[in-house]
Amino acid sequence: MAQDSVDLSCDYQFWMQKLSVWDQASTLETQQDTCLHLTQFQEFLRKMYETLKDMNSNTIFERFPTIDQLLAKACWNPFILAYDESQKILIWCLCCLINKEPQNSRQSKLNSWIQGILSHILSALRFDKEVALFTQGLGYAPVDYYPGLLKNVTKRANGNISRLASLSRVCVPLITLPDVDPLVEALLVCHGHEPQEILQPEFFEAVNEAILLKKISLPMSAVVCLWLRHLPSLEKAMLHLFEKLISSERNCLRRIECFIKDSSLPQAACHPAIFRVVDEMFRCALLESDGAPEIIATIQVFTQCFVEALGKENKQLRFALKTYFPYTSPSLAVVLLQDPQDVPREHWLQTLKHISELLREAVEDQTHGSRGDPLESWFLFVHFGGWAEMVAEQLLRSAAEPPAALLWLLAFYYSPHDGRQQRAQTMVGSRRGDFQPCGQRHSPAPTEVARDGTPHVAHCPVV
Repeated sequence: MAQDSVDLSCDYQFWMQKLSVWDQASTLETQQDTCLHLTQFQEFLRKMYETLKDMNSNTIFERFPTIDQLLAKACWNPFILAYDESQKILIWCLCCLINKEPQNSRQSKLNSWIQGILSHILSALRFDKEVALFTQGLGYAPVDYYPGLLKNVTKRANGNISRLASLSRVCVPLITLPDVDPLVEALLVCHGHEPQEILQPEFFEAVNEAILLKKISLPMSAVVCLWLRHLPSLEKAMLHLFEKLISSERNCLRRIECFIKDSSLPQAACHPAIFRVVDEMFRCALLESDGAPEIIATIQVFTQCFVEALGKENKQLRFALKTYFPYTSPSLAVVLLQDPQDVPREHWLQTLKHISELLREAVEDQTHGSRGDPLESWFLFVHFGGWAEMVAEQLLRSAAEPPAALLWLLAFYYSPHDGRQQRAQTMVGSRRGDFQPCGQRHSPAPTEVARDGTPHVAHCPVV
């Protein structure tokens, strides 16, 4: 091992001198000398990469202080770039120098410099006059031909595990370059038949980070593929949304809606697998916050955006509602998915009674021994805040004795864990005007209580 290290250091000095000579003169003799040494230099690059890949950026520069100069000289030599796999190995070596989390301006500048060199490598062999004439003869402009070429690279590699893995690794430092967008998209949407993911996790993480920071813009189909193939990226997208909502000083409903739509999550959630993950994270946030009004408002606004995206994507749903809400009655989900504003005012009471019957059947009906989890039905009801708002308005406008169906809805909304008898007592109490939500009765169920302690119904129409 020690001998290998000595040999590599000696080789390093030799090739540094060679590159300096090749760089200073562009005569026929230097070109011939370059061509004679291409195979040996590529082998040296391969050994360098094997050494660098196990070291961090700081350690690399401690051992090879001029490594950036050596690689830069090689990257600006067209003979080296054109030879066999030298271009690919150079990219690998440059990737080893990148600081994933730069701690100071020097490291940030180094990352920028590396990205510039990588951009040069891609553009160096991009188009010369002959290639331009050739593509025009085929009826393509270079601006159209190059993205197509990158996509074809991925198609040809599809099925070749090592090639796809290699491509995804090479892409990591290049992801924010506009020219690489077609390749990134093609990698994300390519579908292999392997039981395990073949693309590098670092690739998914880098793409996701660039999307969240708005450094790249990819088609929604590619974003959906990213979040389906790499669950940590979807979870990070949700956490990024929560962080934006928390860090914002004042969140009105319109601002919450802007944050949610900007996240692309409602559009991506049209795929049931993504919706289920997003919904589960909302559920956890709701329970962890003890039913915080801000979380309920966010869930309701997200649901409105999701339903809107679902309507735009396809008038005939590709997936059954059961795939989005598997633990609740499909007929209940169908009714709740309606926009309350589309229901004529004279049909409000009838529709609310129907919702109450469906919920009561799901929660309390024991005729077939299949009573559902009350929290599941309550969580579904909470998604659609417009109906809860309609219940409150009907009760406030009711001059006569309020209908029992609406009182049941209100009692269930505030106390989903109550049994049938306890909920009946709550309904009796509400008729006398002394109804108190579950939070004031020390129930374990989630509640919504205003900051001054006054109970109120959580319904948040976008204004």
